[in-house]
Amino acid sequence: MMIRPASPDDAAAIATLILPEIAAGETYALPCDMDAAAAVAYWCGADRQTFVLEEEGRLLGSYFLRANQAGGGDHVANAGYMVDRAAQGRGVARAMAHDSFDRARAAGFTAMQFNFVVSSNRRAVDLWQSLGFAIVGRLPGAFRHPTLGPVDALVMFRSL
Repeated sequence: MMIRPASPDDAAAIATLILPEIAAGETYALPCDMDAAAAVAYWCGADRQTFVLEEEGRLLGSYFLRANQAGGGDHVANAGYMVDRAAQGRGVARAMAHDSFDRARAAGFTAMQFNFVVSSNRRAVDLWQSLGFAIVGRLPGAFRHPTLGPVDALVMFRSL
């Protein structure tokens, strides 16, 4: 598996990767009906660096890295990750997480914070906790899950 910065040539593959996750409405607080252009514009926005993980020319995952806040909060990183559903359970998210930690440290970030981890996304919550993130906040019923109804969103944090 190779992780590299995303390029404009990756836009179609990134859209193919992230649109099913967005449309499912179970893990990201984004409109389920986002079209490809809007999804790629969000994922590859000017305020973030976007990376892709590929294996034998096939994109298996992508993540973005950015400052969580401006000014006095710009030493804390924020990131978002998505893995192709067919590649889940193969260590793709863990590999991207480790890569993001290294890149964040190299960019001068001293910590990473996730502002809105959907509590019912057990794969993500368990992964982040296994990588040293602590749940530092809970937003009761902050996410409208399409089948579970209102579920909590978690704020997770770890030092780098």
